[in-house]
Amino acid sequence: MTGSNPDIPITEAAPEDAVRAWFALLGKFCAAIDYDAAEAIFAPEVVSFGTRADIVTGLDNLRRNQWEGIWGNVADFRVDLESVQAFGDGEIAWGVATWTSTGFDEVHRPFDRPGRATVTLARRDGAWLATHTHFSLNPGTPPRTYGRG
Repeated sequence: MTGSNPDIPITEAAPEDAVRAWFALLGKFCAAIDYDAAEAIFAPEVVSFGTRADIVTGLDNLRRNQWEGIWGNVADFRVDLESVQAFGDGEIAWGVATWTSTGFDEVHRPFDRPGRATVTLARRDGAWLATHTHFSLNPGTPPRTYGRG
């Protein structure tokens, strides 16, 4: 875990609070394009798929095949924390949320890029870590973003 962020590790007792805290941190790290900090809230063996990546296993693959191809090519990433719905027990938690961002078409014109996400967290040594994530775009949203140019 990183010592540079006081919100890590996520240690909330209630699974619902842990999911909300996880989404808040991921939104912050994505918006800041801070891959290293984001890794601290994921299990090394995470299994994920997203707006760019097919199913990937392992944190290195998630970073390389999803984050590095998207985070720097969007702007204004924000998780709607009011939309979070979460459940769980003392060891496993899961939740869903909606998110927004700005994408950029082939000539770098901005467009709204909304989506939704699911996360599964497991408690490891008192901290909650993501073992599965799924990020998808809302239907009708252009599937590719090219960055600001």
